[in-house]
Amino acid sequence: MNQITTSQAPAAIGPYAQAVQIGDFVFTSGQIPLRPDGTLVEGDVRAQTEQVLKNLDAVLQAAGLRKENVVKATIFMTDLGQFQTVNEVYAEYLGAHRPARSTVQVAALPRGAQVEIEFIAHK
Repeated sequence: MNQITTSQAPAAIGPYAQAVQIGDFVFTSGQIPLRPDGTLVEGDVRAQTEQVLKNLDAVLQAAGLRKENVVKATIFMTDLGQFQTVNEVYAEYLGAHRPARSTVQVAALPRGAQVEIEFIAHK
């Protein structure tokens, strides 16, 4: 197992890696809307989702991958009433690429975030 880290995304806030590579697969940890300096993006779910995807993009790049390598995404939200907005930002980020995806509502996320996303990517 190879750990992947980058300073272009926030450092892990617990005992985990930003991502790990096993064989041809890269598994990212869930990203919340923290800037690389560790401060939370406050405000609406659109701004938070944009930051989450920037973080994931940086982690993918550190692994030598692009968003087109993503095969599965999992989205965690504290309010599925915001699903349409998150879905719009997600679709803008991915363009025509359509990996498998799950979306679930959770009671809470770290640091009061509204959204967290994790990816599985294939080299």
